Amino acid sequence: MKTKIFSTIAALLLCLPTIAQQTDVLSPDGRIAMTVDNGSVLSYRITFNGETLVDKSPLGFEFVAEEPMTGGFTLTEKPTSRYMSEEWIPVVKNKHDKVHSAWNETTLKLQETGGLRRKMDMEVKVFDGGVAFRYHLYDDHRLVTREISQEMTGFCLPDGAHAWVADYEDHVTSQEKEFFKTAVTGIKEEAVIGLPLLAEAGPQKWLAITEAHVDNYPGFFLGAKDGRLQTMLSPIPGYDNVKARFDDEITTPWRVILIGDNPGQFIESEIIRTLNPPCAIEDTEWIKPGLCAWDHWWSGEVKMEMDVIKEYIDLASAQGWPYMLIDWQWYGPYNEAKADITKPAPQLDMPEILRYAKEKGVRIWLWLYSSDVNRNDAYKEAFKLYQKWGVAGIKIDFMDRQDQYMVNWYRRIIEEAAKCQLMVNLHGAYKPDGIERTWPNMMTREGVMGNEYNKWGTGITADHNVKLAFTRMLAGPMDYTPGGFLNVTAENHKAQQPALVPNTRCAELSKFVIYESPLTVVCDHPTHISGQAGSDFLKLVHTQWDEIRFIGGAPEEYIAMAKRSADEWFIGIMNNSAKRSVTIDTSFLGEGSYVITYWSDGKNPTDVIKKTVTVKAGKPIKVNLNSAGGYVAIVKPE
Repeated sequence: MKTKIFSTIAALLLCLPTIAQQTDVLSPDGRIAMTVDNGSVLSYRITFNGETLVDKSPLGFEFVAEEPMTGGFTLTEKPTSRYMSEEWIPVVKNKHDKVHSAWNETTLKLQETGGLRRKMDMEVKVFDGGVAFRYHLYDDHRLVTREISQEMTGFCLPDGAHAWVADYEDHVTSQEKEFFKTAVTGIKEEAVIGLPLLAEAGPQKWLAITEAHVDNYPGFFLGAKDGRLQTMLSPIPGYDNVKARFDDEITTPWRVILIGDNPGQFIESEIIRTLNPPCAIEDTEWIKPGLCAWDHWWSGEVKMEMDVIKEYIDLASAQGWPYMLIDWQWYGPYNEAKADITKPAPQLDMPEILRYAKEKGVRIWLWLYSSDVNRNDAYKEAFKLYQKWGVAGIKIDFMDRQDQYMVNWYRRIIEEAAKCQLMVNLHGAYKPDGIERTWPNMMTREGVMGNEYNKWGTGITADHNVKLAFTRMLAGPMDYTPGGFLNVTAENHKAQQPALVPNTRCAELSKFVIYESPLTVVCDHPTHISGQAGSDFLKLVHTQWDEIRFIGGAPEEYIAMAKRSADEWFIGIMNNSAKRSVTIDTSFLGEGSYVITYWSDGKNPTDVIKKTVTVKAGKPIKVNLNSAGGYVAIVKPE
């Protein structure tokens, strides 16, 4: 991967009052401004189109056994603003075949005016679509390990702001909850709010809070304090009130605030990935996205049997999907001391499975329990063995943490997997942070309340599915496991096996277009999919894209996306629980006539109406959506 960076240095406007110094950084288009106030209390504020979006909010740190670093700084150097522009080619095209980003940046070099005169840098980048900043803490030349007890970064949103939040209630979490709309002032102090957090601060004033490039530092949640949102770091297990430890220096993740006129802009944004380092893998030819069949886990009790596994391999082969996933119990007992991730269960003939899959043009993914992977560093030899077997990738499950030690474990696993040419899918995982730019073998991860919950309850509603596109998906790929073909109305939905899905067949198809996941695992049983209405679309849909467009919707209504692969556009529309008609503007198409093949809702949830029509670019398309309905289309030049 080649990265080109062009920079132009311009003077930064500085205001130097008697008591404080203020450093302003503007977005290239001038619509967004971040001001850092280096006064008695270190703070910042953000304006958008001249209006306050984030009011004065605290910065800095508290520590174990040392004074806080929250104010009393001086600038050791005059900050200078630089315009930066970067172009890079993703190995896996999640959103674009080429990413172009531009921003203004500066670094504030801060030092305490008294006490230990400790040093801290604050890097700021302001894009046209948002703000990012991070801290760098230095060794203060003491012979003890420094311990952070609290990061003080806060987010004071305007009065009347509403947010879509998922309250995980605890730092130990698989990050699988529903998102609900609430006034920011209504968030309880005891809440543990996950990221991303989407907020509407006023008409055409939207923001989303998340983070990027999490490395050797805990992931963060949000809590409520003194009328503002406050950073809550995941504690290190076994340490009282310690969130991060370091001896020499430490750099935090980027604190990211996406900003725009509408939330659809955040879906298109490449800011999170851009804030991560370039690709670290020299040879990437083995990294190949695609659809994946999933063994009997979704459809009922686990059947870890040769004929069942071959049935799913056959499904993948018939549909033209490159992969099949063998889930838990393939190596017998799991999450136990005797678990061995190098030895298949006695009833499985792994050489035969791999031979059969290869014959069918399909490669295998293997599920692993995180404790079995980690025990005595079992993954080191196991990954080498999987490479010899010809395994395509690994799905690791049940981490359920995002503390500093777990973050570092993620990175070790992903890097070790890359050495053995294994792609990675993480479940029981924290949200993405753009690491897939650096380590593109990191294909997807869970951290989402997805289709699997239809086995156990009724929380996977049409409203929930629409909200996911505007919330969790903003962070990056999510393994929702779409493809449930036993579609019923919400009234007829119940927890059972095989699992039912409370949305229409076309809504289920739309998830393959709307939801970002270069590895897309299809949940349902071969007999429920093969030859059924809509299965033909699953032979044609892609999992990576040259270009994406948000073309309509809102978190409480519907989501409509258009995604291009070569000269073909795929349109996906997913509705919430209210019937509606949606008009799609086709001006994103180039001039000329186009052939549109579409799949739309019928009378019953499993009904699919398939038609082919010809339209001219720019002509609106009217789509009627059932409650919990959907629509997909493939658009080709005539």
